[in-house]
Amino acid sequence: MRWALGWPQCPRPSGCCPAMANLLRAAATWGLFPWRGYCSRGTQGELSKGFVEALKAVVGSSHVSTAVAVREQHGHDESMHRCQPPDAVVWPQNVEQVSQLAALCYGQGVPIIPFGTGTGLEGGVCAVQGGVCINLTHMDKILELNLEDFSVVVEPGVTHKALNTHLRDSGLWFPVDPGADASLCGMVATGASGTNAVRYGTMRENVLNLEVVLPGGELLHTAGLGRHFRKSAAGYNLTGLFVGSEGTLGLITAATLRLHPAPEATVVATCAFPSVQAAVDSTVHILQAAVPVARIEFLDDVTMDACNKHSQLNCSVAPTLFLEFHGSEQFLAEQLQRAEEITQDNGAFHFSSAKEAEERSRLWAARHSAWYAVLALRPGYKGYSTDVCVPISRLPEILVQTKEDLKAQGLTGAILGHVGDGNFHCLLLVDPEDPEELHRVMAFSELLGRTVPPPPRTAGGLPAFPLV
Repeated sequence: MRWALGWPQCPRPSGCCPAMANLLRAAATWGLFPWRGYCSRGTQGELSKGFVEALKAVVGSSHVSTAVAVREQHGHDESMHRCQPPDAVVWPQNVEQVSQLAALCYGQGVPIIPFGTGTGLEGGVCAVQGGVCINLTHMDKILELNLEDFSVVVEPGVTHKALNTHLRDSGLWFPVDPGADASLCGMVATGASGTNAVRYGTMRENVLNLEVVLPGGELLHTAGLGRHFRKSAAGYNLTGLFVGSEGTLGLITAATLRLHPAPEATVVATCAFPSVQAAVDSTVHILQAAVPVARIEFLDDVTMDACNKHSQLNCSVAPTLFLEFHGSEQFLAEQLQRAEEITQDNGAFHFSSAKEAEERSRLWAARHSAWYAVLALRPGYKGYSTDVCVPISRLPEILVQTKEDLKAQGLTGAILGHVGDGNFHCLLLVDPEDPEELHRVMAFSELLGRTVPPPPRTAGGLPAFPLV
C-alpha cells in the first residue's frame, strides 16, 4: 500500500480513537517523528527511533520487529522479484490497532505495505521505498457465521483452507480456490480467481461487504455496518471498488463472504490430447454444450511432465484437461458421459475419472503445486508468471500461438490455466543473473500482451468503446 503524501486527509469521525489522537499530539510535542528521520525518496531510509517506539506503543514491543531476517522475510513473495525489505514489521491484534498504525504512518508520510501469507506471484509486498509492513496474520478469527443467510465474516488472517475446515460439518463451503493457501482478505485485495471460477465466480462475485481502514485511520464498511445482503442497488458499489485494489486504497480488516451449498457428490476426470488445439477445442465445445462443469483446467505437456515428477503422478506427458463435476450421483453420470463424448470427438485418449476423495485430492494437489513443479525443472532459476484472459472463441488460436512464441524465443516455459474462463498462465523459468534471458522474458511477456484481441470496432473503424 503506497499512499501518496498529497492524498487529502479526511476528518476522523467524532469520538473515533481519541487515544490515538492524544498519542499523535504527544508525539508531535515530543518531537518523536522528525520528517527527516524517514527517507521517502527512491532509496530506502531508516525509521527514527522515536517512530519505532510509537509503533511499539500501539501494538506492544513483542509485535514490532526491525531485525534484518524478519524484514527480509517480508520483503518478497513467491515471484522472481528481488527482496526489498521494509524498515519495520508490525503485527496488529485488532482493527483498532490497524487504525492507529495507519494514522501514525499516514501522518508522517511513511509507506504501508499490507502482508498476508506472502504467496503472491507479482512482487506486491516488495517495499520499494521501505516503510512499515503490517502483517495481519494474527487477526485470524472467524467473526460470524450465518448459515441461513449463506454468509461468513472473517478477519484477514483466515485462509481459504482454514475457512473450509471450519465449515466442514455445516453443509456449506467457500469455493474460490487460487491454489496456494492464501489469506481470504489478500484474495479480496488481489481479486483472486482460481479453479472453481467457471461455476462459482471469482472473489468479485463472492464478496458481500468489507471492513476497511482508510489511509488516515478512518474505518469504512463498504456495504454498511453489519450488512450481508446478496443484492443492493443503493449507493456506490464501494465493495467492488476495493476488490482487486491491490492494497492501494486501504487495509482490509474483515470480509463478509458468500457461501455455497457443498455438493452432494463430486467426480474428477482427466484426459490427454494429441495437441494443444484439440484440448482447448474440447473446452470450448464443453462450454457450448452447457455441460455444468465446476472446474476445467488445461495443463500443457511441459506442465504434465513437471507434475509427474514433482507429485509422483503417472499421467501422459501431453496436453491435458482436468475436469470436476458437482451434483447428484445420477446427474454426475450424465455430465461425465457427455464430457467424455465431446473430448473423444476431439481425439482425447486416456480419459479416466475418480470419485474417491483421496484420488481427487491427489490430482488437485498436483495441479495446485504446478508452480513449484515447474520451478523444479531448473533448480536455482526463478519463476515469472504471466496472466492473460481472452475471449473463449479466441482461446484455441492464442494458446497455440503462445506455444509457438515460447519456442521461437528459446524460453523454458509451461502453459496452464483456468481455460473455462479464457484465462491462462505462462510460467517462465529465468536466470535472474542473465540479462539477455531476462530481456527475452520481458519481450515475450510484451508480445503475449499484444496478442490479446483489441476491442471490437464500429463500421467506421472506431473502437466500439473508449480505449483507456
